[in-house]
Amino acid sequence: MHGHDDQDDGHDHGHDHQICRHDALSRAEKRCETRGLRLTAQRRQVLDVLLARHVPMSAYEIIDRIADRTRRPSPISVYRALDFLVANGFVHRIESRNAFLACSHDHGEEPGNPALVFLLCEACGVAAEAEDAGLGALLDRMADAAGFRPASAVLEVRGVCGACRAVGATARTGAAEPALTFGDD
Repeated sequence: MHGHDDQDDGHDHGHDHQICRHDALSRAEKRCETRGLRLTAQRRQVLDVLLARHVPMSAYEIIDRIADRTRRPSPISVYRALDFLVANGFVHRIESRNAFLACSHDHGEEPGNPALVFLLCEACGVAAEAEDAGLGALLDRMADAAGFRPASAVLEVRGVCGACRAVGATARTGAAEPALTFGDD
């Protein structure tokens, strides 16, 4: 599970976030170059804000983060950047939170969408991205049996991450959301 280092939640999530951030930005730059896409200054700025933490952020939280550093961007420019970043696999949308998360995995260039799982910590807010070919195959079999053709498979699982459990943290009270949701990335 990937965590975050720049959030003051009182515990370490066990990885070098600067390497994680650098690798994700390098993947985005390379993929844009390979596909002939433009990673404009606005798109890079939005991606950089999301890469700063492994915590999903709403578009308006992104706007506020950018405004802390420079001129406040318009909501439409941030939403356009997010549309591009999501469409090209650099960012995921966390449906249940109406928020966005920088992609921390290299899903490769193979056709087809992997089954993604987001492990959402209800104590510190961190989101870990995971995928498993076995889960994708299981979901494909289930869809085939129902005569269904999925466009994508995204699961959101809520709970408490290992780092929070290690320090005795529990889920925030008032979390009335389901523990497992299905969304469209």
